[in-house]
Amino acid sequence: MTLSVSPVTTSADLKAFLRLPWAIYRGDANWVPPLLGEVRKLLSDGHPFHRHAETKLFLARRDGRVVGRIGACVNRAHLDAWKDGAGFWGFFECEDSVETAAALFGASGAWLKERGMTIQRGPCSFSTNEECGLLVEGFHEPPTFMMAYNPKRYVPLVEGCGFAKAKDLWAWLVDRPSFTPPEKMFRVAQRLKEREGIVVRPVDMSRVEQELALLREVYNRAWANNWGAVPMTEAEFEVVANDFRRIVRPEFLLFAEVQGKPAGFSLSLPDYNFVLRKMNGSLFPLGWLTWLLNARKIRRLRYITMGILPEYQRRGLDSIFYIETMQAGLKGGWQECEMSWILEDNTVMNNTIEAFGGKRTKVYRIYDRPL
Repeated sequence: MTLSVSPVTTSADLKAFLRLPWAIYRGDANWVPPLLGEVRKLLSDGHPFHRHAETKLFLARRDGRVVGRIGACVNRAHLDAWKDGAGFWGFFECEDSVETAAALFGASGAWLKERGMTIQRGPCSFSTNEECGLLVEGFHEPPTFMMAYNPKRYVPLVEGCGFAKAKDLWAWLVDRPSFTPPEKMFRVAQRLKEREGIVVRPVDMSRVEQELALLREVYNRAWANNWGAVPMTEAEFEVVANDFRRIVRPEFLLFAEVQGKPAGFSLSLPDYNFVLRKMNGSLFPLGWLTWLLNARKIRRLRYITMGILPEYQRRGLDSIFYIETMQAGLKGGWQECEMSWILEDNTVMNNTIEAFGGKRTKVYRIYDRPL
């Protein structure tokens, strides 16, 4: 049978690229269909990410039938920040064939090499600010909101094509009994707040534009030195903010101030994948109704991100954020919280979560291959 890999050039190609996961994951009860409109928006040239990046999508066909896909990306913002020669691959889906996987990685790798890249890194769709990491442990349940999922067979496919681990990303689960902070930890946090003049408050939705501007400033400064982090431009952040303002719960978007100065933020969201699993990738015609009927039934949170400015790190703010979030979770009747993702070598954060009774349940991996 004839195998070919070619770039996405037509609207029919793009439709095939978007719809392939429905064939790959047919019968997989843990797969959560993405909202096609959101994926299409990210792939569109009009998305502000593409102002500082060059991307190319590829399809693999076997005897004319689409059996695989991949995206390649040269992210100039990443290169400016890290100067490591890394180009990225993402949106990878593939039949159970090393030949097909190798052809996809070969085509995308050649495209990256032509543009001067020396490392092929992924999966990142398209960067660490979006969905990233290949699931290598924890195939027992669906992913939480905005986290990746893939069949277990992708691990040998990727590693069989010469990719080696660059970094692992961990996911932790904290259940309701662990939501209640140990009394000693609570007392220590209270004393710390009083001694340092720390105030933790929820987002003020009446002045949401100013709050989001503060969030972006803190996010970019706090994450600047984290492995693989890339600052978000104002235009990129506005796209994310427009999406998040519709789904954020004020009690789970927290800001910390020390002596009246901004020091950090913490963001959790309901695990909206509980609803997305029922929507089959579309808001229309019945997706909105499904959302309205089911959103209030969600009982899992995802602790998405925390950003603490460098001058306030290692001063206990992370524990204070966790405690405040857990107290809000208890008050709202939430049953569990996934804290993801966290770099494997972020010892302080991983140890803090473990001290709260968190259990590591999933591991995602980012791979490198020299070009």
